[in-house]
Amino acid sequence: MNSDKLIPKEIEELENEEWLYSLDYVLQQWGPERVVDLLRQLQIRAHKAGVDLPFTANTPYINTINRAQQPPYPGNREIERIIKSVIRWNAMAMVVKANRNSHGIGGHLASYASAATLLEVGFNHFFKGKDAEQGGDIVFFQGHIAPGLYSRAFLEGRITEDQLHNFRRELNPKGGLSSYPHAWLMPNFWEFSTVSMGLGPIMAIYQARFNRYLEDRGLKETSKKKVWAFLGDGETDEPETLGAITLASREHLDNLIFVINCNLQRLDGPVRGNGKIVQELESAFKGAGWNVIKVLWGSEWDELLEKDKKGKLVKRMGEVVDGQSQKFSIAPGDYVRNEFFGADPELLEMVSHLTDEQIRKMKRGGHDPEKVYAAYQEAVNHKGQPTVILTSTIKGYGLGESGEGKNITHQQKKLNEDELREFRVRYGIPVSEEEVANAPFYKLPENSHEMQYLKKRREELGGFLPERRVEVRPIKTPPEEIFAEFYTGSEGRELSTTMAFVRLLSKLLKDKEIGKLIVPIIPDEARTFGMEALFRQLGIYSHVGQLYEPVDKELLLYYKEAKDGQILEEGITEAGSMSSFISAGTAYATHGINMMPFFIYYSMFGLQRVGDLVWAAADMLAKGFMVGGTAGRTTLAGEGLQHQDGHSHLLAYSVPNMIAYDPAFAYEIAVIVRDGIRRMYEEQENVFYYITIMNENYAMPAMPGDVKDGILKGMYRFSKGKDKASGLKANLLGSGTILNEVIKAAEILEEKYGVSSDVYSVTSYKELRREALDVERHNLLNPGKEQTPYVSTVIDNDGVIVAASDYVKTLPDSIAKWLPNRLYALGTDGFGRSEAREELRDFFEVDAKHIAFAALHALYKEGKYSLSDLNKAMKGLNIDQKKINPMHA
Repeated sequence: MNSDKLIPKEIEELENEEWLYSLDYVLQQWGPERVVDLLRQLQIRAHKAGVDLPFTANTPYINTINRAQQPPYPGNREIERIIKSVIRWNAMAMVVKANRNSHGIGGHLASYASAATLLEVGFNHFFKGKDAEQGGDIVFFQGHIAPGLYSRAFLEGRITEDQLHNFRRELNPKGGLSSYPHAWLMPNFWEFSTVSMGLGPIMAIYQARFNRYLEDRGLKETSKKKVWAFLGDGETDEPETLGAITLASREHLDNLIFVINCNLQRLDGPVRGNGKIVQELESAFKGAGWNVIKVLWGSEWDELLEKDKKGKLVKRMGEVVDGQSQKFSIAPGDYVRNEFFGADPELLEMVSHLTDEQIRKMKRGGHDPEKVYAAYQEAVNHKGQPTVILTSTIKGYGLGESGEGKNITHQQKKLNEDELREFRVRYGIPVSEEEVANAPFYKLPENSHEMQYLKKRREELGGFLPERRVEVRPIKTPPEEIFAEFYTGSEGRELSTTMAFVRLLSKLLKDKEIGKLIVPIIPDEARTFGMEALFRQLGIYSHVGQLYEPVDKELLLYYKEAKDGQILEEGITEAGSMSSFISAGTAYATHGINMMPFFIYYSMFGLQRVGDLVWAAADMLAKGFMVGGTAGRTTLAGEGLQHQDGHSHLLAYSVPNMIAYDPAFAYEIAVIVRDGIRRMYEEQENVFYYITIMNENYAMPAMPGDVKDGILKGMYRFSKGKDKASGLKANLLGSGTILNEVIKAAEILEEKYGVSSDVYSVTSYKELRREALDVERHNLLNPGKEQTPYVSTVIDNDGVIVAASDYVKTLPDSIAKWLPNRLYALGTDGFGRSEAREELRDFFEVDAKHIAFAALHALYKEGKYSLSDLNKAMKGLNIDQKKINPMHA
């Protein structure tokens, strides 16, 4: 074999023509299936002959659907053009006026400018509203295109002109508009919070799967609902965007459609200046098993592509890198003629009949309604796979000299007067010469053909979008009988709070009212949390059921998958699990059905790892229980630095509507869960819960009297100390499993040092602080009508105060100013270690001896305990003065 032999150019071209002619003949005679079969046979023959065929998942850089395959466009193109032009104008005017009125207020002109056709084809022909059969489609809109959606809603009469004037000025008395999609701030408009970037795509994937879950479990018919996700090509660099795409194909989610707006630009420059982002994404999605549709070239290119018998135009299209394509998008026609077509004399001849102006106006596919419609029509009818539409556009399309296709386009907020005039002329906006400089809003007359068309199309498709609609029946709080066994304690039997929680969850799952609505979500740790019994009881959800015999089939608690399974066993993906939590937790609004997610995971891998998605859940008014298992820095023996959580409760402070608890005993968990169900599902409060549970076994005491109110408020007295002749008094605060160390410390203080010690269980520092801040603000605004924070009323005024938890010292410090005396905080600041519990607690100085010593030291600082006695106690308690500070170790 002579691989160095050169083929004369004329022979190469002749051979190419012969092969292409043969392929055309087979295609015409026998169709595409036969072509595929022949190509496969040729590939096999070449491979057997030792030819190393380079792998590619790419198709040529042309439209997937050619002109002959396009369906007829069903709408009135001219009317739709006028509507789209007015929406473009108002979207532009909204941002321009906002930045004139308040310099630096921000907003984005370019993203919507590039996506307008993609959206309008959807609004006019595809997106189904809430009144459609099965409740319509679910659409995750790209956050940066919000101005265009507000502009359309203005035409529809759903947003006022005052609101447009107050874009990004939400505190204006006349009403304003959120910067991006925020359900919390616009709860009747936005459904999904898709900024920060990358969150929309992963949430859309798990939403599509959750739709199937509802249907397979017989809870809601969703077969006709499509899930659309609009995103930018720059957004695909976010790991969340592409990280779960194999789930979509594995689950055959043909109810899912991604539309990726490939305008080739991110904030600072080209997305892939030296490559081709469309081809890169095609490889990724095709390799993951998606149906890929490319919409790259507008109708003006069809004639040239049909003339391209030798494939030279297609070759040229494929070899131009994106950075150069970006240059072509803003260049005059003669530059494109010379630099693009001038690469080959035959290409130059191909466009010899076109003027430079005609060449300049040749559109990209994403700006051509007929090409976009064909892609959408194919996507909604495709079976067996999710679909991604990769569409080529120009960022800032139509914004003129300063905004179209430039690297600065994403930051473009203003247009000068000449650019406004150009925009007005280009899109035919009937604004007078005198008014144009002020960029006034324009609304089509209500009786115009355009408005009648717009409203009729939306009426036929089931109503306006986006819309968030809450029409759900409250759930009655489960009766006390379900929880009663947890109030009585374990009668000396040792168990963990995790075991108590799983027992409680099992009982709730059997409840006739709410059992079927519970969604257990686990990222591959069910056996860690002792939840494997639920496998057999509930089944693990799989759309195809179980196609294999599990290796543990002979065991009672074998791994059971089922089409109607209730457990979402997500594998090792906290981000995917959190996306499922959001889908379930917002089902009351998305689907009109109350679902109750319990997301159980390693606490270290929760708020820290997926905090952005937790914030999105808060913004979207999700409901449910996030349960941090194996919680705390010293309860997870042996795992060490990257697994031990001492800060998740501090991170929980940052989420305004998250209710966070760190319970120590079974009865506390029962009280918290029952009240959480009441608040979220009966009273329909827009909150969700974070509860930490531990894997350490100890005897669970009975509930000491009527302390439910204190548990929920965040703190109550667990036990009262015995009066001592010394008159020394300590108030010891404990949380979670460290409460046991506090109880031991109280015994040490009373028996060895004559200190009467009251023990308090602090179930939630966050709730204590929240209520105290509310009272503090009330007192500030209502002088003479002061109230007292709850936390200030729990502890007696006498006695020193020491608080210990398995979390950082900042938690108890956060309530210090409302306590009657100085607070001495112990916590687990620093990195974790692989060790046993006893050694870990000694290392972090949160065990009983360190708590007792801290109380004695506090008494010394208060002048109630002598220095000599303190030094004796230090030796008696075996406190190492020379031990390194764990905060720095």
